[in-house]
Amino acid sequence: MTKLTDTQTLILTRASARPGNLALPLPDGLHGAAARMAIGRMVKLGFVEEVEANLRRSEPLWRETGDGHGTTLIATEAGLAAVGIDPVVSRAVASARKAKAKPAPDAEGVPSIPGRAGTKQAAIIALLQWPEGASVAEIVAATGWLAHSVRGMISGALKKKLGLPILSEKVEGRGTVHRIPPMD
Repeated sequence: MTKLTDTQTLILTRASARPGNLALPLPDGLHGAAARMAIGRMVKLGFVEEVEANLRRSEPLWRETGDGHGTTLIATEAGLAAVGIDPVVSRAVASARKAKAKPAPDAEGVPSIPGRAGTKQAAIIALLQWPEGASVAEIVAATGWLAHSVRGMISGALKKKLGLPILSEKVEGRGTVHRIPPMD
């Protein structure tokens, strides 16, 4: 497993919290040769890739190509996995962020919605993304929580805070089943 520097970990973690896993802007104080070296290694490892910047959406530029176009940096699924962020959770959080009008940014302008793999919230999101969904009893069995805590997570954190589109329906033999419809 490749060991990342603190700066590279910070770049990838911030990218996971931005729409489209955009890796720019870089942390304060990282510019010039140090930025090129850090990003160059991440590109070589496949953790970040250069893509054409959409100037209409005011995406920040990494490099100008000289013809009025430029490139920006996007964290790849391998890069997110390298810092322990599940790409499925990152996509769900990013699409939820798009649905909201304006998320509350922190001091550096990055929306403060966590998307770490291995958390119970990530486990619940993964269960709800199954095509057949998951009942409260199934989520209780997977997390060890009480039923009222699961219902609170679904209605509060996932629906209201993250804005995920959760569908609920009664299924014979399973009770109320909740699911997140496919994002794409």
